[in-house]
Amino acid sequence: MEEILVTSDPVSKSVLRQMAERRFGDMVKGVVDLETGVVALGGELHADQEQVLIHRGYHQEGLWGFNIYIDEMFPENIEFDSMINIRPRQNNRSRYVEDAEIRKAMLVILEKIFND
Repeated sequence: MEEILVTSDPVSKSVLRQMAERRFGDMVKGVVDLETGVVALGGELHADQEQVLIHRGYHQEGLWGFNIYIDEMFPENIEFDSMINIRPRQNNRSRYVEDAEIRKAMLVILEKIFND
């Protein structure tokens, strides 16, 4: 399995580009923990990143998946789409993060991580 980067520190475009080239070309999958501001990046599936974070003690309820397109400008480069986002018990019945407040909280964290 490809190594997954777990960080709360800024990630440069060059690091993102290297990650994208290893897997999807122009995009990197990520999972953000809304409780701590930690982001997991890399790998093939959001579920892989989710499992790494859960294994490290993060709580699934606060983990939300996203994609970042490296050649677009923030915040248009963030796509709130992931299978791990389907959670009816939290009133999210689709892959898309339906709650505007959750999307806003994600963007606050992601701006700190991807503000290049």
